[in-house]
Amino acid sequence: MFIGEYRFSMDAKGRVSIPTKFREELGEVFYITKGFDTCLFVYSEKEWKEFGKKLQESRLSSTNARMLQRFFLASSTECTLDKQGRVLISAPQREYAKIDKEVVIIGVSNRLEIWAEDTWRSYMENDEIDISSLADSMEDLSF
Repeated sequence: MFIGEYRFSMDAKGRVSIPTKFREELGEVFYITKGFDTCLFVYSEKEWKEFGKKLQESRLSSTNARMLQRFFLASSTECTLDKQGRVLISAPQREYAKIDKEVVIIGVSNRLEIWAEDTWRSYMENDEIDISSLADSMEDLSF
């Protein structure tokens, strides 16, 4: 399970380090795609196949299903780490996530998320998010 929050600087070529503690679980081959809330999702190969299967099982006749398939699959890249533990984030992915230099990589259970540092800070400082109310509204969660 991926957990934690890590800060890195992206280099001039668009590469960013993946935290050492995540590398083994991520595996040799992994996938980066656009995510929700202007961040990037990072999936291990196993998790990516499960995610892709769910997308494939959605009704092709549904406009929303087709839009989600295009959103996630067209923007995805198959990735590997270089010898320094860095991954190249594609230019379209950097543009989507508004990543310029400073990034935050967070572990979110079965995936990583890569955020532009200022976007992450704004998200976390959002006073409109009431975690207690949010948890209360999700019936399938029990704490």
